[in-house]
Amino acid sequence: MFEEFDPSKVQDNGTKETNTSALSVVAIVFFFWGFIAASNSVFIPFCKNYFSLDQFQSQLIDLAFYFAYYFGALVLFAYANFFGSDLVARMGYKKSIVRGLLFSALGAAFMIYAVNANSYQLMLIGLFVIGLGFSLQQTAANPFMISLGDPKTGASRVNLGGGVNSFGTMIGPLVVTFALFGTFEAVSDEQIQNLPLNKVIILYTFVGALFIGAAAILNFSKKVPAGIQNVEMESAKKAFWALVFMTLLLVVCFVPIFDSYRPSDKPLEVLEEKRLFWLIGAFIAVVGTLFVSLFTASKSKTGWGAMQFPQLILGMLAIFFYVGVEVAVGSNLGELLSTEAFGAISTQDASVYISFYWGSLMVGRWTGAISVFKLKQSTKTVLMIVVPLVAFGIMVLVNSLSGKDVSNLYLYVLCVAVLIGAFFASQDKPVRTLLIFGLFGLAAMLIGLMTSGKIAIYAFLSGGLACSIMWPSIFSLSLMGLGKYTTQGAGFLVMMILGGSIIPPIQGKFADIHGVHNSYWLATIAFLYLIVFAVVVGRILRKQGVLGR
Repeated sequence: MFEEFDPSKVQDNGTKETNTSALSVVAIVFFFWGFIAASNSVFIPFCKNYFSLDQFQSQLIDLAFYFAYYFGALVLFAYANFFGSDLVARMGYKKSIVRGLLFSALGAAFMIYAVNANSYQLMLIGLFVIGLGFSLQQTAANPFMISLGDPKTGASRVNLGGGVNSFGTMIGPLVVTFALFGTFEAVSDEQIQNLPLNKVIILYTFVGALFIGAAAILNFSKKVPAGIQNVEMESAKKAFWALVFMTLLLVVCFVPIFDSYRPSDKPLEVLEEKRLFWLIGAFIAVVGTLFVSLFTASKSKTGWGAMQFPQLILGMLAIFFYVGVEVAVGSNLGELLSTEAFGAISTQDASVYISFYWGSLMVGRWTGAISVFKLKQSTKTVLMIVVPLVAFGIMVLVNSLSGKDVSNLYLYVLCVAVLIGAFFASQDKPVRTLLIFGLFGLAAMLIGLMTSGKIAIYAFLSGGLACSIMWPSIFSLSLMGLGKYTTQGAGFLVMMILGGSIIPPIQGKFADIHGVHNSYWLATIAFLYLIVFAVVVGRILRKQGVLGR
């Protein structure tokens, strides 16, 4: 996951040449985000089998990791709200990224401790700490990349980071699979339960060392600017207390869920229904708080800051659904493929499909980056066909080099062809892009739900293609017309990465009760909202006069 280019944070530092050494280091940070996030899709089924968890419990990996993004962003917002300054800009983007990397390294060290203790709960804490570090890194990395050269070409550097991020999401599942199993040969669930966890120690020792190494290179490089900015933050106390209230509601909802896993005489069916009830309550807490805020802010804008704008609040909910569906589809994919209807594919062999899912985001993002460059229309047309096919070829090559049989996925190129058609139809217009790709995602989920086998697998993998280009479209539409509140609005949007911690566990519990295949109906709800968001916000922005007709 990466934060889209925010023009309000750009300040020309007089540097016209790109600082390639610094750019390379920061690009590695983007890679980390994708590598770890996508690796969770393999780590989830591994932990489920090793610790004998149900699907909801295994999804707590996503909850811990993505809730850290929300919590970290909320803390930074609280600081800005009460002290009137942007902590990240005051420390400097360089120092903020360094501290974020070191914080993530601390999380990796905690993961090693948790593995030695053979404790799943402590592992979740370790992932939470890593996520907190990522939250700080992500807040600083995008404006930092823009400062590494001419601001006019800043968007291209951020999109480069997004491409590197997507490459990390593609190879992460493969690397983690090899790290956990030491082979690309099939491993049974029984063998997984008997595997020593020392391989997880090796994995996170390596990851922690990379965090520290990147921090050291960045910190001691004299060519890297400090990136200190003086940014005044608009007060938004009503918005702050609304988010605090939402956080308390989430705690109230999750406490009884965790408590229900204590030894009990109650029938399992009763406990499962109770857990699903409280999970839906957590979902309602987020959606309800945002809609109440939308209604209240429409009556009086004072004290709401960026949340006085309806496009921003609706955009926060769109990011919530977008991140939620992107993570949930991938995180439940391993469990889906293990069912008889989908070929009873082993946890380890599922890594190639998970790699293709996350690689699908790379295909779309690389294609989307073409519009950043000033190209002749004929050249752009050719590249919009060639680039996604080349990205697909890289997906095939990387997985083939790992020893995996990818012959079953060759025809997935037809889904890539649909993506190409969607790009041509969208015409680089954010409303149309989000609408078309939302319809693409909705259609893919419905086809996957109505079928099984290879067709359904292709359909669910296509969810990655549909999600690939949504983030920048949602981001740009949500921030249109915010003026001086743009920076604050961007922070609110980053908070709603929270969707990755709420929606996957809901799908996991739904899968426990109604089956993992049926659980993908939740993805259709998410894509449906994104379609509605595109239509409604398009009308709002046209009414405000900030979006052409």
